[in-house]
Amino acid sequence: MAKIIENGLEREASCTEELFAMRDSLDVLGGKWKLMILRYLTNRTDQQIHFKKLQRGIDGISAKMLSKELKELEVNLLITRTIQDTKPITVVYAVTEYGKSVLPVTETLVNWGIIHRKKIKESMSDN
Repeated sequence: MAKIIENGLEREASCTEELFAMRDSLDVLGGKWKLMILRYLTNRTDQQIHFKKLQRGIDGISAKMLSKELKELEVNLLITRTIQDTKPITVVYAVTEYGKSVLPVTETLVNWGIIHRKKIKESMSDN
């Protein structure tokens, strides 16, 4: 059970509270691209990431979908969008400190995905 801290006191979340929290998380992070975008931005903190670099770095995402997902991530305070005063104008994206709180989720998914892919390949070779 998840822990909730209210008024300085810790208690266990009810099943209903956990399901609502799961739904809220999936509403913000769900879909094919959002976690991949966050992971890409998190892994490249030493570089300035602009739209085209993101699109090239995330295989298969269209410009329209990337634009939509970036707007949603920005609305949810997970990334920042900074317009630079250059010619032509450049827009740079970065993960916020709050957005970095998603990193353990992406780590867990990456690790699980690696293990799962290996397990499936092994099961296919056993047949």
